[in-house]
Amino acid sequence: MSASEVRPPRPASDRGDDSGLLAALLDGMDAALCAFDADGTVTHWNREAERILGWSAREAVGRKGLAGWAVRAADAHEVEARLMAAMDAPGRHVHEFALLTKDGGRVLVRTQSSAVPRADGRPGGVYCAFSEVHTQIDLERAIALSEALLTDASWSVVLVDADLRPAAVNKNAARALRTSRTAALGRPLGDLLDQGVEELESALQHVLAEGAPPAPTELWVSLREGGEGFRGLRGGRGGAGAEDGGRLEGGGRPEGGARPDGGTAARRCWRSGFLRLASPLAEEPVPLGVAWIFQDVTELKRHELDSSRLRFRGNQLQRAARAAAECEDPAEAATVHLDFALAGFADHALIDLVLEAAPRTAPGAAPQAAQQTAGAGDGAERIRLVRAAATPGGAPGPCPAIVAGGIPVAYGEGHPALQAAERCGPVRVSATRAEETGPTPWAAARKWPAGTLHALCAPLRSRGRTLGVVTFLRGSGRRPFDRADAAYAEDVAGRVAAALDLAQQLG
Repeated sequence: MSASEVRPPRPASDRGDDSGLLAALLDGMDAALCAFDADGTVTHWNREAERILGWSAREAVGRKGLAGWAVRAADAHEVEARLMAAMDAPGRHVHEFALLTKDGGRVLVRTQSSAVPRADGRPGGVYCAFSEVHTQIDLERAIALSEALLTDASWSVVLVDADLRPAAVNKNAARALRTSRTAALGRPLGDLLDQGVEELESALQHVLAEGAPPAPTELWVSLREGGEGFRGLRGGRGGAGAEDGGRLEGGGRPEGGARPDGGTAARRCWRSGFLRLASPLAEEPVPLGVAWIFQDVTELKRHELDSSRLRFRGNQLQRAARAAAECEDPAEAATVHLDFALAGFADHALIDLVLEAAPRTAPGAAPQAAQQTAGAGDGAERIRLVRAAATPGGAPGPCPAIVAGGIPVAYGEGHPALQAAERCGPVRVSATRAEETGPTPWAAARKWPAGTLHALCAPLRSRGRTLGVVTFLRGSGRRPFDRADAAYAEDVAGRVAAALDLAQQLG
C-alpha cells in the first residue's frame, strides 16, 4: 500500500463497513505492518506483526512508542526517530532494527516506512512494513539464483509454462537450440526439436502432474532442420558418390558422425533434470510450469557406447576363436566366425569367393611360359565372384556350410563387392531416399536381400591373395556402417580368410 493510498480514518457515521475491509486487508498481508500517528502512538497492528513479535493487536494498539516492549529502552530513541523521520521526507525509507519479542527474544527486521498524509496533505503519521531479515535475504537469494540461472549458468536452462511453451531461455539453452533467447519464447517445442520432442513433452507433463523425477534423464533429440549447418545432413547416407568414395583409410567415425542408435550427426544427448514450479502465494500448489535444466553429454555417451561396443566385439572374437578351434573342417570354422560376428553387428552376411580363371596357353608353349601368360591374363581380366555362403534371409539362424564352385554372381560394374576385391580394402554404401523408393529396388539391383539399406564389403585376404569378399548387410531399422564397423569387419574377414585358405589347401 503506497503513501498516496493510505488515508486517516473517517468519522464513524461515514465509515460504514470500511473498517472491516481495512482490517481484513491488513490481516491478509504477507508482510508485518504497523502504523503510528503524529504523536508516535500505535494505531494499526496486523497478524503478521503478531506472528513475528508475539504481541497481539489488542496489546500493541494504543501504546505510545516502542520503548520497553518492542525495542530495548537504550535503542528506543534512535529507532523511533528514524521511523518518524519518514513524515518529513518523501518516498520510502529502508532500515534494519533489532526488535524485542514478547518472550524476551530479539529478532532482526528490515523495515520500509513512509508518511501517511491527512486530507489536507499534511503528514498525519507513519506506516511501517517489516519482515525478518533472513526471510528477506532468502527471497533475495532466490531472485539472484533465478537471474544467474537465466544469464551466466554453465548448464542450459529453459522455463516451460503449463502449456509446454518456453517462457524463458538462458544463453546456453539458446545456443543449444540454435535460436535466440527471444525467438524461442512462446513457440511449441515441436518448432524447435524434431526427433525426441514426444519424449520431452511426456517428461514435462509427468513433472507437472507428479513432480520432479528422482534422477536426471537422458534424452536423445535432434533440432529442426532449416538453420545454418543443417542443410543436407544425412548422417553418412550418401548417394551415387557413396560407393566411389567408400574406401576407408583408417579407423574412426565417418565425416558427420552417425549417432549410436541410428540417426544423423544432428542428434544430441541431453542429460536433463526437471523441477516443477509452483506459486508460493496459493493455498494449494498451482503449477506455473517446469524448469528444464540440461547439459549436452553427446560426446561422453558416444565414448561410453564405443567402449562398450569394443568390449562386446572383443568378447565375440574370443568366443568365435574358441568355437572355431573345435571344428574339424576349416570351412565350418569360417562360418562359425561369421555367425559370431553377426550378433549386434549386421542382419545378414554373404561370402563370395573369387573364381580362378583357367590358364590360357599357346600351342607348344613351355609350362613356364604358360604360367607367365596366365599371370598376365589374371591381371587384365575382370574379377568374378561366386556366392559360396549366405545367412538365412528369413528367420535368424546359423550360416550354412560353404559350397565351392558354382556360377559367378552377375554383379554390375562398380559393385561394392568388386570394388573391395580390387582395392583390397573395405567399402561402405548406403541407399539414398530416392533409391529406396525408386522403380528398381536398390538391394535387388545389387543382388542383396530385400530390405537392405546399408552394406559393408571387406576383402578376404590371406598370404597376399584375395580369396573373396564378405558382405555385411543392415536393414531400415539399423544405422549406416561407420569406420569402426569397417575395422571390425576387416578383423573378422581376416579370420574367415585364414580358415578358407586352410580349407582350400586341404582340398
